[in-house]
Amino acid sequence: MQIIAFGDIHEYVHPLPALAVPLRQADLVIVTGDMTRWRGAETAQKVLQAIWHYNPYVLAQVGNTDTWEVHGYLEHCGINLHGQGHRFGEVGIFGVGGSTYTPFASPTEFSEEEIAATLLAGYAMVHDLRYTILVAHCPPYHTAVDRLSSGVHVGSHSVRRFIETYQPDLCISGHIHEAPGEDILGRTLLINPGMLAHGGYVSVTCTPEALTAQRVPGHQNRHYSTSPFIPSSF
Repeated sequence: MQIIAFGDIHEYVHPLPALAVPLRQADLVIVTGDMTRWRGAETAQKVLQAIWHYNPYVLAQVGNTDTWEVHGYLEHCGINLHGQGHRFGEVGIFGVGGSTYTPFASPTEFSEEEIAATLLAGYAMVHDLRYTILVAHCPPYHTAVDRLSSGVHVGSHSVRRFIETYQPDLCISGHIHEAPGEDILGRTLLINPGMLAHGGYVSVTCTPEALTAQRVPGHQNRHYSTSPFIPSSF
């Protein structure tokens, strides 16, 4: 099974053509959250249509800059990850979207207790499978993937405790744009691909023998317009 994962799209879908080959080759595309910029289902649908143009097999979840209406739309489409577990043979994928509370009062934020409950609900659906992949929009606290440029760690304590306790094979996160990279918690590989606008993504390969994953860096030196860009054809 081949998976490609990315997030923090914020309506910037113009990097997608550069990812056309891995998108089309993937068995599944995972969107970690933040499809929009404080917007709802109509905008999220346009972003997803841009992805579906390359691959119809998508799982996604709400990010903190998506309104809760997006969660309902993903539920309606049957592709929601937040609090849900999805089974693909011996691979289980589950998620927690939104984020912990921020200074920006973004649309979808949760308490640590809510995040912990959501994690357990999704994991219960896939815990018996050989491989488990956690998609946590908000990364685990005090790791290489939750650090602001100031050096302050702002990830979720609940996500960290969950990983330390249950040790999924992989945790794919986002949210902290300035912390693309990899880290390890126990035996769990942590990857934050960074903003899609920079072209980075996560490539995951699952075989009967092993699950492997790597961050594929994008072009960090690119500078895009601050205006959302969704082609009218999508």
